[in-house]
Amino acid sequence: MASVEAAAEHERILREIESTDTNCIGPTLRSVYDGQEHGLFMDKLEGRIRNHDREIEKMCNHHFQGFVDSITELLKVRGEAQKLKVCTMGHDCSRWCRLQQCNIAATIDKLSHCLPGTLWEGAGHQHECLNPRYYPALRTLEQLEHTCLPRASHYRFCTIMAENILVLRTQIRDIAMSDLKDFLESIRKHSDKIGETAMKQAQLQRTLDSALSHQQRTGLSRRPRKEAGQSTEVNGQGGSPVSEQDSGILDVEDEEEEEELPGAQDLVDFSPVYRCLHIYTVLGARDTFESYYRKQRRKQARLVLQPHSNMHETLDGYRMFFNHIVGFFVVEDHVLHTTRGLVNRAYVEELWELALSKTIAALRTHSSYCTDPDLVLDLKNLIVLFADTLQGYGFLVNQLFDMLLEMREQYGEILLKKWSGTFRQILDQDNYSPIPVSMEEEYRCIVGQFPFQDPELEKLPYPKKLPFSAFVPKVYVQVKEFIYACLKFSEDLHLSSTEIDDMIRKSTNLLLTRTLSNCLQYAIKKKNVGLAELVQIIINTTHLEQSCHFLEGFISNITNIPPDTINATKLYGMATFKDARHTAEEEIYTNLNQKIDQFLQLADYDWIAPQAGSQASDYLSDLIAFLCSTFAVFTNLPGKVAQTACMSACKHLSTSLLQLLLEADVRQVSMGALQQFNLDVKECERFARAGPVPGFQGDTLLLAFIDLRQLLDLFTQWDWSTYLADYGRPTCKYLRVNPHTALALLEKMKDTSRKNNVFAQFRKNERDKQKLIDTVVKQLRNLISTQQS
Repeated sequence: MASVEAAAEHERILREIESTDTNCIGPTLRSVYDGQEHGLFMDKLEGRIRNHDREIEKMCNHHFQGFVDSITELLKVRGEAQKLKVCTMGHDCSRWCRLQQCNIAATIDKLSHCLPGTLWEGAGHQHECLNPRYYPALRTLEQLEHTCLPRASHYRFCTIMAENILVLRTQIRDIAMSDLKDFLESIRKHSDKIGETAMKQAQLQRTLDSALSHQQRTGLSRRPRKEAGQSTEVNGQGGSPVSEQDSGILDVEDEEEEEELPGAQDLVDFSPVYRCLHIYTVLGARDTFESYYRKQRRKQARLVLQPHSNMHETLDGYRMFFNHIVGFFVVEDHVLHTTRGLVNRAYVEELWELALSKTIAALRTHSSYCTDPDLVLDLKNLIVLFADTLQGYGFLVNQLFDMLLEMREQYGEILLKKWSGTFRQILDQDNYSPIPVSMEEEYRCIVGQFPFQDPELEKLPYPKKLPFSAFVPKVYVQVKEFIYACLKFSEDLHLSSTEIDDMIRKSTNLLLTRTLSNCLQYAIKKKNVGLAELVQIIINTTHLEQSCHFLEGFISNITNIPPDTINATKLYGMATFKDARHTAEEEIYTNLNQKIDQFLQLADYDWIAPQAGSQASDYLSDLIAFLCSTFAVFTNLPGKVAQTACMSACKHLSTSLLQLLLEADVRQVSMGALQQFNLDVKECERFARAGPVPGFQGDTLLLAFIDLRQLLDLFTQWDWSTYLADYGRPTCKYLRVNPHTALALLEKMKDTSRKNNVFAQFRKNERDKQKLIDTVVKQLRNLISTQQS
């Protein structure tokens, strides 16, 4: 019962406190302390205070917008009052205005310190935190903490708000960092799109520069981004420097027909970076933010610089690799130029040096697998575009162009392999016959492909034949195609005309001296190559050799470097074709000798025949007929070649006949067999005397058989006295007869004389002849021993 009365008393006292002026509250409080329940009263009082606080907060929230409107109206009134202050009005009006101004200023000052105004600030910063306007929210918290709350610090709610400011700042920092992480993940996924756009811009800029200058493309790209004045700069003294948009990549469609592409940096909303940078700057943690951003971007750089294992298989693999790298550095370049110190030039250059070394290493590795010259050429153009794009953003790309010069050597080797197959196919498919032309159009078409002029041939009526076969114009055209292919790779490498000319000439020399030379050697030395084919190869190489100065002029025309320039590389094609022609000539000589040997294998002499036949041997007649028909084909050969071939054949025939006579298997030779052999040699001499190849003076060709002739004359005329008496003299009739040869043949004849003439010892003439042979043999042996001593 007592507790109920105490509670009722406390309620009465509280109502009295709420309704009584503060000057009269003393007696009321004394009545509380006179009682025994003052502790319970204090609890009751605390509860009542909390209720009133909630009612006040509800009231403030309810009248928040009206309060804002009132403040706005008051500010307008203050402005009008200031205008009235400077107006030249009457004394009463001026005093009234000053009084009004003072009243308004006092009202504003009091309202700014009142409880509803403080709560409005807190409610406003919470509203900003709900939107992505974090930087203004932090500014509001700062103003609230350092300006507003100290003025109303004696109110309890200010203490609560001060405790929550740190929590709100942490929330803002975490939200901004989350947006930054989303931004980093987004640009990692879409860096290829950014790079693709940047490279398209660079290609478009190159095309425009070329069209405007009317000159050969230089490959230099302009910076494909806005001027620095148009970019956003971190200020730190004002509001957010960028438009408030969600982070991410804007979707942009590929429109090939558009003349102007959006800037690569326009595909990215950088506001999350700027916001996070502002927030960490305001919070005093800018160094932490910079360290985190650079660390994450370094990780992304390492991922970007890891090419796919099958990148070398297609050009798209290389293009994607380059797009990612360009996209990465376009972003970093934009951040470098639109923020103050988030990244600096040293940091970006460090990343670029890392990227450059890894890119070059990857390209060297993957390009080494490529065997298609078209793919290598496309890759070179892509690398040039990649280098020009990044050069437009201020990055040094000299090492890329140095690597392209290395790749050019690889490209040249691939071209040589390709043209080796082309040349072999041309040579294999050629019929090695003069090209027949039946009309003017065909003739003009061929001479349009190959520089050939022959006024005498042009006068002849159609149909007629060109002296060379089809592989001559085909090879000439392919050499020009090779030169064009070399020129394509040398373009846009920032090389001078002299350097390009030198590169093309060196590559062409390799083509002629190594590739084409090997193919010609293969065609000449392969099996089943006939004399007619060898003759045509000699004719063809002669015309190709004569066309070398036209190739010199062709290279000079496309490089604008005169062929007589000092230190200019000369073409070695003439030496190549000369070597091939010499090889073909040697093959002709060898082939002819092999044919002669084949005929000689058919020789079937009866070495003990008592007498000779009436005509030359059949095998030799066939051999002479073959030589006549063969040398008739040599009419189109250069004179010296035909003469050398004819002389070589006659010498080989003479040597082979002598070897046939002196073979160890031939143990006996009768005078009749020697007479038959003499008929065959005379047939050979008639062939030589007839002049199968024009150009020999007198009986020069007969000299090939002079050794045989003198040896046979010595034996058939049995003129040993003259031989032995004149031996060693320059005017000796049998100067070309070697005593060893004479002795060997004489031994064969002595054996024959002994075995075939059983009763020779009973006839005085035969005995005298045998004695003479023995005497001659003895004298020859003495002559030989004298020479040896």
